[in-house]
Amino acid sequence: MNHSTQARPRLLAAAVLAALTLPGVAFAQTAKERELEARVAQLEAMVQQLVTQQQQTETVVTEVRTAQAAQPAPAAAGTGAAAPIQATTITPGANPGTKFTVGGMIRTDAMVTKTTDGDIGKGTAGRDFYVPGAIPVGGDGPETYSDAHLKFSRLWFDASTVLDSGDKLGARVELDFFGGALGNSAATNTYGATLRHAYLTYNNWLVGQTWSNFMDTNALLDAVDFVGPTDAVVFVRQPQLRYTNGPWAISVESPETTVQPFGGGPRVIAGDNSAIPDVIARYTHKGDWGHVSFAGMARQLKYEPVAGAESTDTGFGATVSGLVKLGDSTDIRYQVSGGDGIGRYIGLATIQQDAMVDAAGDIDALGGWAGYVGLRQVFTPKVRGNLFYAQSQWDNTTAFTGLGVTRKVHSLHANMIWSPVPKLDFGVEAIWGERTLESGADGELMRLHTMARYSF
Repeated sequence: MNHSTQARPRLLAAAVLAALTLPGVAFAQTAKERELEARVAQLEAMVQQLVTQQQQTETVVTEVRTAQAAQPAPAAAGTGAAAPIQATTITPGANPGTKFTVGGMIRTDAMVTKTTDGDIGKGTAGRDFYVPGAIPVGGDGPETYSDAHLKFSRLWFDASTVLDSGDKLGARVELDFFGGALGNSAATNTYGATLRHAYLTYNNWLVGQTWSNFMDTNALLDAVDFVGPTDAVVFVRQPQLRYTNGPWAISVESPETTVQPFGGGPRVIAGDNSAIPDVIARYTHKGDWGHVSFAGMARQLKYEPVAGAESTDTGFGATVSGLVKLGDSTDIRYQVSGGDGIGRYIGLATIQQDAMVDAAGDIDALGGWAGYVGLRQVFTPKVRGNLFYAQSQWDNTTAFTGLGVTRKVHSLHANMIWSPVPKLDFGVEAIWGERTLESGADGELMRLHTMARYSF
């Protein structure tokens, strides 16, 4: 405190004393004078307290102004610049300039199902979405049941970088919850996270797990069911090395062989994998009218039921798929596939196998074909609908497989999807499906499938 500030209370006290003291009696020590002196002392203390409070207020104001001066200046209106959310990058271990993004969706599925020949086993995939290979045949009559789950909710992480050299790096990890149950449907409905995609990209190269190059994701139908035309769709995710240049994409992918045992019975995933990866090439032509894509595949099938007992065969396949626009609000989507030894690539490997085992224990590639076609119509910016049909048929040698294997599956679907606001979808889909065995016996499925989905 400076001298002038210290003098203020004493000057004020002196002024009060002078005003309250009468001339001629200033030095008299009467009781009244002593009372006046006490009041002056009290006033002096009050004034000192007020001065102290004023100084504290001035100090706080000075500190606030100093802090404000240290803040970065706000972005000028209209410049589009904004202060960063945090001072450091969210990926400190990545290359400088790496862009990191997060997304996913929350999805609820609920359905009512009727099957004509017994029910689909509880806890199996056929209760979560349409799996034609799971349609019961020859069971104990019709059954009706309902299911609900959130297993197809999803979360993904992306990182991408353009280096000073112009090279492009990228990576993606994506999870859903279609894994094994960790709880039960009576209480917790807990499920494990499942790895869907995990890959890196370097310029035109891709290494890791993602959709097979034999699959045309741009021709997938707009279904309420998780897959939709499962009877016929090429649907595989697996490790691979892929090179893309313009309309061409060439890949080598993880070999795996599924086998139908001699005389029938559940499928077998062959022992040791082939030493030769599946080789796939794809060409895609795009235009204002849509796109068309052609893919071919060659693969070695290998079966080794016991060590030293090895049998191989050659598999090959081809597929054509695409999307044709019929206007601003209508399009047709399709896919046709065929070949020998392609069973694992069709319908999530749930319908048929790659090969059959003969009486000598050797394998023969199983031939077959699959196809779907669908019409998509956008009625309003918020309402769209789809109608589609799918079928696959297989050339079993019944002397090897018996009569209890699937010869044909097909289905018809119709749906409506309402999007009241962007990224929010509510859908309902009516499904009829049929599975026919080599014996001629068949079973049907009727399902009403509903879905609510928010993507972010």
